[in-house]
Amino acid sequence: MDLLTREYGALHSISGPLLFVQGVRKVSIGEMVAILLPDGKERRGQVIEISERHAVIQVLETTAGLSTTGTRLRFSESVARMGLSPELLGRRFNGAGEPIDGLPEIIPERWVGIIGSPINPVARDKPAHFIQTGLSTIDGLNTLVRGQKLPIFSGSGLPAKEIAAQILRQAKVVGEATEFAIVFAAMGITFREAAFFLDEFEKSGVSEHTVVFLNLADDPTIERLLTPRFALTAAEYLAFTHNRHVLVILTDMTNYCEALREIATAREEIPGRRGYPGYMYTDLATIYERAGRIKGRSGSVTQLPILTMPDDDITHPIPDLTGYITEGQIVLSRDLHRRGIYPPIDVLPSLSRLMNLGIGEGKSRADHRGAADQLYAFYAQGRDLRRLAAIVGEEGLTEPDKRLLKFAERFEQEFVNQGSEERSLEQTLILGWKLLGLLPKERLTRIKPEFIQTYYKG
Repeated sequence: MDLLTREYGALHSISGPLLFVQGVRKVSIGEMVAILLPDGKERRGQVIEISERHAVIQVLETTAGLSTTGTRLRFSESVARMGLSPELLGRRFNGAGEPIDGLPEIIPERWVGIIGSPINPVARDKPAHFIQTGLSTIDGLNTLVRGQKLPIFSGSGLPAKEIAAQILRQAKVVGEATEFAIVFAAMGITFREAAFFLDEFEKSGVSEHTVVFLNLADDPTIERLLTPRFALTAAEYLAFTHNRHVLVILTDMTNYCEALREIATAREEIPGRRGYPGYMYTDLATIYERAGRIKGRSGSVTQLPILTMPDDDITHPIPDLTGYITEGQIVLSRDLHRRGIYPPIDVLPSLSRLMNLGIGEGKSRADHRGAADQLYAFYAQGRDLRRLAAIVGEEGLTEPDKRLLKFAERFEQEFVNQGSEERSLEQTLILGWKLLGLLPKERLTRIKPEFIQTYYKG
């Protein structure tokens, strides 16, 4: 060891993206390391484990050319940090926070560790303002609230990116002249998918208010573990230092979890469910819990993570653990997609746990909660009757049941299937009451009589 530069040589062993070095003293978890190759090139690494025998360093770039002889390590005595400045807006970075847009490095106003600090629960402000997305299935039945984390559960080939892009174009806080800043973090997506989002930012005119972090499918897998943390560090800075409302898109969290499993396998850890590490819940929580609002600050961080459910299995560990941490989920339906319905959002398994905090009199409309409950109930009954009709035939149903069956069909074709049209909340509720008019007034058991008197037109 060189006492002046804290350089170490003679790697003990290499396992995939991990380096094992013995005799290391006074290093810390998360410390950044410069990996000096024999040919003079330099790569980045991070300390992820320390024991009496050795330190484990995770290589954050390609491992080509690494060997146990001739490679030296220089420890930085600092964790991964990011330079922050208002100049972040309009810029593009790779997954490790380096500019890739041909422009110079930003001049930082401050340096901050990318791991972030948990928001003190006492300092957290209760979400109370709904975000109008322009999508009836979200605004009407699964309302998004500022400061919420609401993931989109998709399947392979389903239009999750189109829905996310539409929300970015249309999102607004009703009653405020609010312009959202957007932080977009891509993890392991294809160049085509990345180009789609970048093109959407350009066409919708939000590029100047967007910060992009791109880790593409051919970029180092391990870099994916840093990408969301760089993105959320930028989002927190814009929200809580410069009082911006920030929408964060994280796609695809499934690729992030695959990278997490790859590292766990290389470290020979005991696997949990389906080979994923047992600490995946905790790791995901360190990302999702960085959404929210802080008392005394007008800014907010709202997350829309996108994840692809393997085999459309909502019980898979990734969506399952995500659902435990986040405040609901938007679930896409392959059946609706096959029938040409867009957006193919299945409202029955979808949920927004913070919806009640952002709706009601003075926020959306006084009849919102009751109308949403009644629409949900009728649609659920109609879906059940559709399965029954497939067995006994529609002629075997009673007249009231046939009305519910018709309601379910009209609900999907008119309420859910809105295409690229943007609807205000007022338009969504008008359409909802129009559909409720298909059924007799006495069946509206979930709505207060005064609202039925005002809005029902049977």
